[in-house]
Amino acid sequence: MSGLIADAKTLIDKARVEAQNHWFTHNERMTIESITQSVSNMALAFSDDSDEVAPISRPFGVALLFAGWDENGPHLFHLDPSGTYTEYDAKAIGSGSEGADQTLQDVYHKSMKLSEACKHVLTILKQVMEEKLNATNVEMATVDAKGYRLFKKEEIDDIIKNM
Repeated sequence: MSGLIADAKTLIDKARVEAQNHWFTHNERMTIESITQSVSNMALAFSDDSDEVAPISRPFGVALLFAGWDENGPHLFHLDPSGTYTEYDAKAIGSGSEGADQTLQDVYHKSMKLSEACKHVLTILKQVMEEKLNATNVEMATVDAKGYRLFKKEEIDDIIKNM
């Protein structure tokens, strides 16, 4: 996420509720694109011209990345503050994202191993961050067919030391 934390919390809570409701209703996982679309619909609701009172009075001030895995493989969606979402193979958001996006395009390939991707990501962060990169000021997670995994600080430190 990049932007206003309170807005991010609102949208993430919406995503969680939608995914849980889908699970309880249909006894299946909701696709990451469906979750992203649901949050996008909420982000777009502020500009709805209907006579009903809009649930929010302004656009959300946050950009989000939604990552997931389904029967078609991995998916990464970027939801911008306007409510528009786009699928990417690799995407950076936040300050320094322009340079990071360009470098991601240069180094990314579909056959990249996870260890290689982690090293590239931290190298790119090191280039665009104003402060020194360490395990205290960065978090890293992966999403695969088995689920979500947040890296431990020690794992991040090891990758940084081997860069």
